[in-house]
Amino acid sequence: MRLHHMTLAIMVVAIWGVNFVVIKVGLKEIPPILLCALRFFLAAFPAVFFIKRPAAPLRMVIGFGLVMFSLQFALLFSGMYAGTTAGLASLLLQVQVFFTVLLAVLFLAEKPSVWQVVGALVSFSGIGLVAANLGGEISTYGLMLIIAAAASWGVGSLISKKIGKVDMLALVVWGSLVAWPPLLVLSFFLEQSSWNVDVISHISWLTIGAIGYMVYPVTLLGFAAWSWLFSRYPAATVAPFTLLVPIFGFGTSTLVLGESLSQWKINAAALVIAGLCINLFGSRIAIRIRPA
Repeated sequence: MRLHHMTLAIMVVAIWGVNFVVIKVGLKEIPPILLCALRFFLAAFPAVFFIKRPAAPLRMVIGFGLVMFSLQFALLFSGMYAGTTAGLASLLLQVQVFFTVLLAVLFLAEKPSVWQVVGALVSFSGIGLVAANLGGEISTYGLMLIIAAAASWGVGSLISKKIGKVDMLALVVWGSLVAWPPLLVLSFFLEQSSWNVDVISHISWLTIGAIGYMVYPVTLLGFAAWSWLFSRYPAATVAPFTLLVPIFGFGTSTLVLGESLSQWKINAAALVIAGLCINLFGSRIAIRIRPA
């Protein structure tokens, strides 16, 4: 991967890492599925009136919007609402790397290297360490929802890759247009108690700012750039960069929300990052140290 493309990938994951804290802020006043619906409604409008539909089959655009946006974020927001700290959520969601690579192997005939497999196993041990510490900072239900969100991200990445080289900003905008109606309907049935004038009228400027961050840097910029990278590189090359998300997630959650940074969290994050390094640089290092 070229250096400026690596820089773009790191910038995107930094934005996404901070976003887990932003989500926690938004969930204090708005229920999870309604928050998702608002996010994608604002990502779609008014942009959809100025950006043409991407040059891709309509069914693929609909599939992308429903899986990558509606399903993934309804599960993620609900998992965090159910009792998962921002830092741990940012780490657990990285299981999507394994789903993405596995699906690419099964359906796109991509062949991961030995180093990529080893890196995945090392990273997975970090996720296992989180699972071994279920308790006050994460519930079993929250863990299950976030793992399901990771699987949805893997499927969405595969759809994005199948779509190929299209206008990725257009794909995100039109995917958002597809995403918000089912989320709104689902929220109406599951969160109807929160649908009242009093709740809406008392939303703070902090929550409005949180929604704005989720809409513009995270959704429109982040997913457009990420999908663009996926259309140009193998899934096993791009997906591991998201393993850097927990570094930004843990750091921001500790500084902003005062979440504890216990030793087991540091160990889990270290394993995840070590797996990323093996994945990205293992083969290059092996070639350099191999005897002539």
